[in-house]
Amino acid sequence: MPLLTLANADLAYGDLPLLERASFALEERERIGLIGRNGTGKSSLLGILAGTVSLDDGELRKRDGLRIVLVPQEPAFPLIFQGAPPAAAHKLEEFFHRLGVDPQLDPAKASGGETKRAALAAAFAQEPDVLLLDEPTNHLDIDGILALENLLARQPAAIFVTHDRAFLDRVATRILELDRGRLASFPGNFSAYEARKAEQLAVESVVHARFDKFWAQEEAWIRKGIEARRTRNEGRVRRLERLREERAARRSRSGNVRLAIGEGQRSGKLVSEFLKVNKTFGDRRIVKHLDLIVSRGDRIGLIGPNGAGKTTLLKLILGTLAPDSGLVRLGANLQPAYFDQMRAALDLDASVADTISPGSEWVDLPSFGNVRRKHIMSYLGDFLFPPRRAQSKVAMLSGGERNRLLLARLFARPANVLVLDEPTNDLDIESLELLEAALQDYSGTILLVSHDRAFLDNVVTQTVAAEGGGSWKEYAGGYSDYLRQRGEVRSVAPLSRGQASAPRERGVSARKLTYKETRELESMPAEIQALEAEQHALTAKVTAPDYYRQPPEALRADRERSAEIERLLMEKLERWDALESRKSGLPSGTD
Repeated sequence: MPLLTLANADLAYGDLPLLERASFALEERERIGLIGRNGTGKSSLLGILAGTVSLDDGELRKRDGLRIVLVPQEPAFPLIFQGAPPAAAHKLEEFFHRLGVDPQLDPAKASGGETKRAALAAAFAQEPDVLLLDEPTNHLDIDGILALENLLARQPAAIFVTHDRAFLDRVATRILELDRGRLASFPGNFSAYEARKAEQLAVESVVHARFDKFWAQEEAWIRKGIEARRTRNEGRVRRLERLREERAARRSRSGNVRLAIGEGQRSGKLVSEFLKVNKTFGDRRIVKHLDLIVSRGDRIGLIGPNGAGKTTLLKLILGTLAPDSGLVRLGANLQPAYFDQMRAALDLDASVADTISPGSEWVDLPSFGNVRRKHIMSYLGDFLFPPRRAQSKVAMLSGGERNRLLLARLFARPANVLVLDEPTNDLDIESLELLEAALQDYSGTILLVSHDRAFLDNVVTQTVAAEGGGSWKEYAGGYSDYLRQRGEVRSVAPLSRGQASAPRERGVSARKLTYKETRELESMPAEIQALEAEQHALTAKVTAPDYYRQPPEALRADRERSAEIERLLMEKLERWDALESRKSGLPSGTD
């Protein structure tokens, strides 16, 4: 019996249904990634499952005694364990430790990241049967995200809303997409979903094109001359009316954001140069003896734990903050545009249109010294704001909409240096991918702070990482390249169902491989290749159109084998890494 079942669910706010006869079931040991466009109703669906939102119609069935815990997008600092028995308080301390939360932290002074970690710790400490997480990776640094991944692997069942594709690839055992009021299920992780979804959209496009052609033919027939109308078939007229109703009811997919970045005149070859730069705040050293050169066209990602000083380093690079000692030299003709993670640049009382172009119906879009004009409604449409939202107050927008609005304003201004401080928070996956494409086409300099590993890999060419104690080090490439250069080969294979990744063997490079270990290492590539081939074959099988016509026992067997393959691949990749590292005399990678 499933843990919970949603059947024929309807929910609407205003005239647009968020859920329309939507159904799905959650089984034990499943970790479901819930995805969909901003505003489609993902948070509302989690609220329904948690019991905080009521359905307009339909049914939610839960197993008797099922314990469900929800962590919302913007949680309050947890106070649920005040006065709780010692065992519960001990559990909370344990998860505070695992997620890096100071038990003595003053809730009034907690940052967004600290509050999120504390709320997650409190949720795990309650040991729920089903854990519901709404954007759990927002405000977390990469170490926090990795800790959350490992904890979720031990969770009996979970449903989480996230835009973090690396997180979805590593944790999810199934993807549930909320699209135009309907729920579609895709077995496997996000990469498997992408392949299946592309096929599905291609088929949907063909079906709609055929329907529209037939509908157009019927419309042409009904509009023939008076002679045809005198003798027309009444059954055909009724069929046309049904076609019109069906076409009107068909809710097409929302358009994609069309991002084009305004580019100012070229900057000088040098953007910024550091010579032995130091910066401290109180007794905290943020930057220590840093030498760094940022040149025109560089795409630099800044990474490090929350509080390491990434935003401070950005301000030093731009010259808006002076160092305590050392020299910062700025290049000529710099035109920076700054995306603030706290969205401080947005006036909540202003309208959407005035935020982009105050007092004007036109937007002047710069491109290498030339300007082209675009009507404000058309420009807002590029960022998925319909005309009726143009006069809405910024305060009425969701987090994702505010991010899109800030990007729209940012890209309408001439800039040869883009400074993006956590731009991915609250953006849906499609908008993220389009933002990546726009940044890849941008010819200026990019300075990016992000904890989104996939986004870093797809955008930056250099990584500057906090090494602790105010030290920063530059690495070639994105986040994955940074890990490889540090010798931290964190496998991208998904975590096995119901388990965290097995601990890696730590380097004992002084001891050579035994004969048995040498033979084991030699056989590893073939074994991994065989498992990957089986995994690909199984993925092809489960994505076949008639796959779900099989008996439930066969479907269950495939799910169990898929999870077993994931577990075996993880174990063999980690073992291979350990043996290879020992053979080469290097320490093995660690999580």
